[in-house]
Amino acid sequence: MHSNTKILLIYTGGTIGMQKDFETGALKAFNFSKLLQRVPELKLLDCAIETISFENPIDSSNISPKSWVAIAEVIEQNYTAFDGFVVLHGSDTMSYSASALSFMLENLGKPVIFTGSQLPIGDLRTDAKENLITAIQIASLQENGKPVITEVGLYFEYKLYRGNRTTKISAEHFNAFTSPNYPFLIESGVHLKVNKDLLLPLDENQPLRVHKVFDTQVVILKMFPGINQKVLETLVHIPDLKGIVLETYGSGNAPTEEWFIELLQQAIISGIHIVNVTQCSGGSVNMGKYETSSELKKIGVISGKDCTTEAAITKLMHLLGQNIPAADFKNTFENAIRGEMG
Repeated sequence: MHSNTKILLIYTGGTIGMQKDFETGALKAFNFSKLLQRVPELKLLDCAIETISFENPIDSSNISPKSWVAIAEVIEQNYTAFDGFVVLHGSDTMSYSASALSFMLENLGKPVIFTGSQLPIGDLRTDAKENLITAIQIASLQENGKPVITEVGLYFEYKLYRGNRTTKISAEHFNAFTSPNYPFLIESGVHLKVNKDLLLPLDENQPLRVHKVFDTQVVILKMFPGINQKVLETLVHIPDLKGIVLETYGSGNAPTEEWFIELLQQAIISGIHIVNVTQCSGGSVNMGKYETSSELKKIGVISGKDCTTEAAITKLMHLLGQNIPAADFKNTFENAIRGEMG
């Protein structure tokens, strides 16, 4: 007997939806309408599951803002008919997509859970079944007839994280993701342990708004000892460039050489938004803490605080697509809009 909870499973591509041709060893996408045959355990879940599959599944290396819009539109079109959504996605760019969707879906009142796997669903030692089953279970969690999760999450290897706080850390371990600066929202053991005080609050009076414009005139620049003046000069003079995510050292530090600061300052004056995030795997940017970041603060570099690079670049593309007045951009970026920074 199913409860009234209805979950829509959206297959975009990725390893989780592959099956091995045991004669050739090659991986190919399987028919998602036959999912219940492949994973009979899903029948034990207390919810009704429907599936939508992208006509041409996308390898996550080929994911683009166009793909994000396609996922968001499936959610938008089916929003009233379902209680929760599970997005099956390749793991390589899942943190980018989960971050992007979090910014696109304003006033989200239902769970959107990203998951995938390191091994195909048909493999003997696959992690796909557990990830899929628990992601659906989390998407169908309700309390007093209302969803427990009302944000974009990423579920992998026994943990649900806030999607825009995640980063992929391993190409071969089952625990492929981490959330360096924000605790997990749910842990899956014998029971699901929900950390309710960490969840995003919901404003029930606001309808869902879907933002579909991303401006991709952006670049990520990672600091390294020996960064070259000519290279940086070329970069900041890219025609129509609108934003740079600067991956700096430690708590937001960068070279103090005159040419370096001057080039960034000229870029900012010319209207390019520069966001400072740390290249450390955890921690926050704190410009002005050291002399090596005071200059950046002075010239108007935006603090990405404890944002991941994935969240910073997708937020930058999203906000650039919103036509925010230049004078307000820095302040808008430095405030959390979906719990992506603290």
